[in-house]
Amino acid sequence: MTLLYREGRFPAGVSVMYKKILFITGLLAVFLLYPSDAYAMHIMEGFLPPLWCLLWGGITLPFLVAGMLAIKKTVKRHPEMKMLLGLVGAFAFVLSALKIPSVTGSCSHPTGVGLGAVLFGPATMSVLGFIVLIFQALLLAHGGISTLGANTFSMAVVGPLAAYLIYRLCVKLGTPLWLGVFLAAALGDLLTYVTTSFQLALAFPAEAGGFTASLVKFMGIFAVTQLPLAISEGLLTVVIFNLLTVHNKQELEELSVISRRDLTSKGAGA
Repeated sequence: MTLLYREGRFPAGVSVMYKKILFITGLLAVFLLYPSDAYAMHIMEGFLPPLWCLLWGGITLPFLVAGMLAIKKTVKRHPEMKMLLGLVGAFAFVLSALKIPSVTGSCSHPTGVGLGAVLFGPATMSVLGFIVLIFQALLLAHGGISTLGANTFSMAVVGPLAAYLIYRLCVKLGTPLWLGVFLAAALGDLLTYVTTSFQLALAFPAEAGGFTASLVKFMGIFAVTQLPLAISEGLLTVVIFNLLTVHNKQELEELSVISRRDLTSKGAGA
């Protein structure tokens, strides 16, 4: 890799800062590949009844098909975007692998899907998020194979879709770019955990109070740690987005994420 770097054989348009981001992300991923038991925001293996596993898998499948078509279209139009796709996938893997202990004895974590949703749209992130969740289930004991459909729907479907819509709404309203990216990443994170709570409440309604009581209980499990995590993820996503607007402005313009007018009138930085 060092030889390729010195000889300048990376794809055209990939900046030095871009390479540094990839390198740092890769190092973090290596340190996080040590497997450990996890009871985290992902629903763990064997926790959901088989019927719900099949149901969420069936609901998620069309989004994965749409995502594969979207990735194929993007790569065909912009072959130089392959490394940027790899970057957002690695970003999601590293952030969602950071398990933070909760006061309830469980864990919470960022999702990292907001950046990719802003850059490539929610369909693309459904596939990248699905791949991230497979690696986490196999290498980090984080989540599970039987619950892959449910976890993919919450983190790789609802989260990116919410992040993308929030960012586009902010752009339409003329807010600063940094604020749109922050809200997209933070609220996308929060809605992922709300969706997981919704899934668990449907599968395990409380004896007293039914679905509503169960939903409140499951949401309370993660609320204490998830709120500051969502804010932190939003801020970190803004930092990475700002680096990309400086060093990869052409790629973002080609993806219609930003325009020259956006950078001059609104500014990307906080």
